[in-house]
Amino acid sequence: MSIWKRKPLHILLAEASESEKGLKRTLTAWSLVALGIGAIIGAGLFVRTATAAAQNAGPSVTIGFIVAAIGCALAGLCYAELSSSIPISGSAYTYTYATMGELLAWIIGWDLILEYAVGAATVGIAWSEYLNNLLVNVLHTSPIPYAFSHSPFQTSATGEHGLINLPAFFIVAVISLLLIKGTKESAFVNGLIVIVKVAIVVLIIIFGWSFINPANHTPYIPQNSVFVDEHGVGHHFGGIMGILGAAGTVFFAFIGFDAVSTAAQETKNPKRDMPIGILGSLAVCTVLYILFAHVLTGLESVEFFRTGGKEASVANAITSAMGANYQWLAQFVTVAILFGFTSVILVMLLGQSRVFYAMGNDGLLPRAFGHLHPKYKTPYKANLVILVIVGLFAAFIPGDIVGDMTSIGTLFAFILVCISVIVLRKTQPDLKREFKTPFVPVVPILGVLVCLAMIYGLGWTNWLRLIAWLLIGFVIYFGYSRRNSRLNNPDK
Repeated sequence: MSIWKRKPLHILLAEASESEKGLKRTLTAWSLVALGIGAIIGAGLFVRTATAAAQNAGPSVTIGFIVAAIGCALAGLCYAELSSSIPISGSAYTYTYATMGELLAWIIGWDLILEYAVGAATVGIAWSEYLNNLLVNVLHTSPIPYAFSHSPFQTSATGEHGLINLPAFFIVAVISLLLIKGTKESAFVNGLIVIVKVAIVVLIIIFGWSFINPANHTPYIPQNSVFVDEHGVGHHFGGIMGILGAAGTVFFAFIGFDAVSTAAQETKNPKRDMPIGILGSLAVCTVLYILFAHVLTGLESVEFFRTGGKEASVANAITSAMGANYQWLAQFVTVAILFGFTSVILVMLLGQSRVFYAMGNDGLLPRAFGHLHPKYKTPYKANLVILVIVGLFAAFIPGDIVGDMTSIGTLFAFILVCISVIVLRKTQPDLKREFKTPFVPVVPILGVLVCLAMIYGLGWTNWLRLIAWLLIGFVIYFGYSRRNSRLNNPDK
């Protein structure tokens, strides 16, 4: 019973060819691009941009976006090769199982919970914040009481204590039930939301450009200093370290393009459509992100985002800097962002359920996770378990903590994906690859280095959280998964 045993490629490819017995192939290249954009544009752009500007880089958060985009592009090229060569559910987990063995596959599968499940919880918390903004500023009604829209670890400026974030739990539950209904239906809903969401980002860039105050961009790269947030945690502000810290923070804004790869087994022509979906969605969003960050940091000062712009920062900045004539845009933004967050949660939960589905089939998690609904052909038991896990995270944990956990978990996953390309090129040189990552091993190695730099920028508190999370994973693997692995225990 070896913890380094690899899952043979012929078994993986055989599982992919039997898709008519399991997950339905309903997604096209456009569906995948829309899924990618749906996951990418959301909490990261509308919430983390202001956070990174306030805590790390000021207006040079745009450079942080460029650094994060480079890391994502390098990893995206590796994802495109692997997803077109091994078109099966599981994303980085599956690729690692095929190239580096069961223990590392478990580590990455456990780590992906930080990306998809905790990421969905982060966006659910942001959804709750914007719901209150909608109630107050658009519908002109009373907000949901602080106690029922914030975690127990949060206290308002007036001394109110949070108890449970009910709106965040509610949206996670609704999206989970939609995913159980079917992937095609979920993709259709996501496509409609994406059209509205991209239109809003473009409107902010166009209308906001003429309101940029050059003073807010001076100096563009602030001098080195330390900023201490409300939790007493110090952050590098300004200079190279500030930009790296911003890159690690706004990296959360790019999470989602890799979730496209988890739907490979539900794609009509994965070998052609997967690279289009992954790289296409990443390219569109990178251009929008840099322009958006430039406009947002030009509208208001760093101090604004540290104080008055905290919750619903984009809508507040529009109202403050652009005046009453653009109140309609702030309101429209609030409505559109609320729906936009919904699509992000949808893709994150889709990705997490497919990873659990693959791990359940392999026996590393209970086999029930690999069961499909008899009518809808979706992994409904995995979705229900995820509903509980993500719902509890969203209801009881503050958003900034889970956001950074998501970033560091995803960066770790990207590193292993980049390494997987190099390993698979050496061990399976004759494997048919519909898409090839250029300049191997240079591109994957650069991907690893850029991701490591962003992990470094996130600081030691997040390193400790990742280590603690992985230690919990080791306990589960050696206590349960190793004994129940189908690959190591074929008779079970």
